[in-house]
Amino acid sequence: MEKDFKSWIRLKEKLDNIATQVLFKEREIWWCALGCNVGQEANGKNEQFIRPILVFKKLTLNSFVGLPLTTKVKEGSWYVPISQRGRASRVMINQIRIFDSKRLYNKIGALDFNDWTKVKQRFKDFYCA
Repeated sequence: MEKDFKSWIRLKEKLDNIATQVLFKEREIWWCALGCNVGQEANGKNEQFIRPILVFKKLTLNSFVGLPLTTKVKEGSWYVPISQRGRASRVMINQIRIFDSKRLYNKIGALDFNDWTKVKQRFKDFYCA
């Protein structure tokens, strides 16, 4: 599949000019313009290049550490199984990245506390072991 970097760059320029502020919190899941990325990096889908993202750590009023989600069944220490709106998903802790809130489209929901605890523990085990 050929990647459409030119369309992503045009959309990225539009996103950069957004003036409105998005209010978000840790533990929330948002549709986020992840983009068209290189190699094995997680990509967004459709003309908006979006994918669900877990707000893992709020850094500033407008930036956060995000973890992309996938509905594909994948195994490994870097995939954390969760339930999102009654649907099985995986948090990809190996795809950690800093995002600006300008990339956020709309909130999907939030992780329940059991899944949130599981993601934080798996993250700690993966990066601090």
